[in-house]
Order: sequence, then C-alpha cells, then structure tokens
Amino acid sequence: MSSEKTHQIESLHQLFPTFNPELIDHLEKIGQVVEFNEGENMMRQGQYFKNSLLILDGRVKLYREGNDGEEFFLYFLEKGNACALSMICAAKNEASAIKAIAVTPVKALAIPIHYMDSLMKDHKSWYYFVLETYRGRFEELLEVIDQVAFRSMDEKLEFYLQRQFDALKTNTVSITHQQIADDLNSSREVISRLLKKLEMRKIISVSRNEITRLKSS
Repeated sequence: MSSEKTHQIESLHQLFPTFNPELIDHLEKIGQVVEFNEGENMMRQGQYFKNSLLILDGRVKLYREGNDGEEFFLYFLEKGNACALSMICAAKNEASAIKAIAVTPVKALAIPIHYMDSLMKDHKSWYYFVLETYRGRFEELLEVIDQVAFRSMDEKLEFYLQRQFDALKTNTVSITHQQIADDLNSSREVISRLLKKLEMRKIISVSRNEITRLKSS
C-alpha cells in the first residue's frame, strides 16, 4: 500500500471515528479525493448531485438562494463533516436546494451517488452517521429559522457572529461588513451601524475586515 493511501486511511480513521475498518476500506475503494480552490463554487442550487462529499480538509459555506438572487447563510462544513442534504438528495436523485462555496482550499472524499443505497444497507456505521449528520444539521437549521423568523436584526447579527466564532474556534474572524450583510440579506449600512452598537456594548471589537469577540453575547 502506498504511503499516500495509508495516510488517507489514517485521516478517515481520525476524522470519522465512528466508521468501522470495513467501511473505511470500502470507502477507500469507491471514493476519489477531490480538491477545490478557495472561492470555488462546489454546488449550485438546482444542480444534481453526482457525489456525496466527506470533508477531509478546509471549510465550506452553505447558502440558500432566493428567487431574486439574494443569499442567506445556512451553516459551515469543516473537516470531519459531511453534507446531510447531499446524502439524502443523492440517494433520491433530487436537485440541490442549496449553494456551496469553498471558503478555503478544500479536500474531500467524493462518494458516487450510486453507492448510497448499498452503503446504507450494508454498513451500519454509515447508516448511523447519515442519521446523526442529518439530525445535527436539522437542529442547527431550526435554530437558524428561529432567529430569522422571530428575532430582530441586531439579535440575528449577534447570533450570526456567535456561529462564526464557534465554527472557527477563535475569537477573531476576518470578514467584511458587506459579507455579513449579504449573508443576512441586509445592507452594509445597517450592519455597520449594528456592529458599532455591539462595539459600544463591549461585546466585540471592530477593525478593518476583522471582528474580535470580547465576551459572549
């Protein structure tokens, strides 16, 4: 076995610890490592899935796109994650309802969709992984819906920033006011004004294209 192949198997063991050795061996045989550049569009809304991706490295941002072209941020995928929607839609041969963009260079293991049924039937660790992935994302989306439907824009902004900090596991994120406005379907002017209010409350510190968390909101 080549050193590259051995490293890939070790990566799967580390990133997906619930996978048993038999499943990992099978994924190694049927999967193909693919790479995406920073800023590359990995999936367009309305596009049909050819593969389900296991993220090995990097960060992916998922959006929901409206009829007028506006975008709303849903959640991130990072190494050790998989897209629950791709697993479900790929198995049912349905088009994607989301848009995915590589925030950083991304490496993933692409599993062709025609293996989805057999993976679910023959490998319990895959079956439970899909269920847990779907459950986790569903709960996260419910939280997003709650914020969108029932919160004011300043509350939405605090929630959005909290997710950014937690996802990156850091207290400083590099992001522009316009990017935040696009993700929240707002205007740059509104976001700048609300960020200033949070800064006055000493919740965050704002500098050029960077926001630092001073305390949890």
